[in-house]
Amino acid sequence: MSKQPVQSALVIEQPDTPTRRSKLLSLRIELDPSRKESPWWMTIVSILLALVFCGIFIAANGMNPITVYSKMITGAFGTSFGITETLVKSIPLLLCGIGVAIAYRISVWNIGAEGQFLAGAMAATAVTVYFPNMPVYLVIPAMVVFSILGGGIWGLLTAIPRTYFQVNELITSLMLNYVALLALNYFVFGPWKDPKGFNFPGTPVFTDAQSLPVLGDTRLHLGLVFAIVAVLLYAFLMKYTRWGYELRLIGANPEAAKNAGIKISRHILLVMLISGGMAGLAGMAEVSGVTHRLMYGISPGYGYTAIIVAWLAKLNPLGLVVSSFLFGGLIVGGFSVQTIGLPSSISSMIQGAILFFLIAGSMASKFRIRRNA
Repeated sequence: MSKQPVQSALVIEQPDTPTRRSKLLSLRIELDPSRKESPWWMTIVSILLALVFCGIFIAANGMNPITVYSKMITGAFGTSFGITETLVKSIPLLLCGIGVAIAYRISVWNIGAEGQFLAGAMAATAVTVYFPNMPVYLVIPAMVVFSILGGGIWGLLTAIPRTYFQVNELITSLMLNYVALLALNYFVFGPWKDPKGFNFPGTPVFTDAQSLPVLGDTRLHLGLVFAIVAVLLYAFLMKYTRWGYELRLIGANPEAAKNAGIKISRHILLVMLISGGMAGLAGMAEVSGVTHRLMYGISPGYGYTAIIVAWLAKLNPLGLVVSSFLFGGLIVGGFSVQTIGLPSSISSMIQGAILFFLIAGSMASKFRIRRNA
């Protein structure tokens, strides 16, 4: 009986048919235009990722991240002294944050709160230098008014080119920060320098009449009232006034606002005047309530930190209060870790990491993963 030869064949798989493809699942990432803001939990995730990221660098320095973070929290919130110092640092952050938030409401990216803060501090100090004998009941109000005007005018230096010449406000506001810093250095090293200050770059110390009242033996000063009043006004104006509605409309849809007859250029000028004025008031509160003189290095970067404060708060008034308090604690906590061998600049590293992850989280939340059949 003969065997039949066995035939072998090479089977080549044919391309997927529509039926086969319909059974395969795949994922695609696409931009979701309906998502204007990131969800609330994305903020928490971003902060946690920032702390983990910074913890890696802390561990690389041979320190325990948990120990460092615990020291920062205890130093900022664990004692009455720490809490009052945190509130002191929160005052300029809240005032500058309000100013930045108002500008962001109409999509004007004010990066110049630092320069406006310094301009307000210089304007307030000018009152003490050129009117040293001003009556007690006039000197503080005059310093408040001059600081708001100084910061507001500095804000207009950004708004005018943006409105009439379409100059990008990111560039002008940022560059004006350095102009303000150089102007401050000129005054404290030059004409306003204290002749009895042993060559220290600063003005003469303010008198009691030129200094804001403080709470007991603490450094917590009247500027806290300024900040609370400012945030309440901000909340009221944004929610209950026509002006606030127009700002929200401009920020959401400039073309619709223009078609509705809203003069966008006028709003930009007014908003930047107010934005700079709030930062200028923060400068006055700092020189009159904390340092009691204008001096070199008066700001550790309040204006820049205010950008993170406003972003973290999503421009919400209550969020501004909470985020400014937390970042005030972060600054105070940065000083606390010096006792365990770390520089205070660690707080700046954490601030930068938080901003980075907030921006990344905001961008990521605009995309959605969809499943294809």
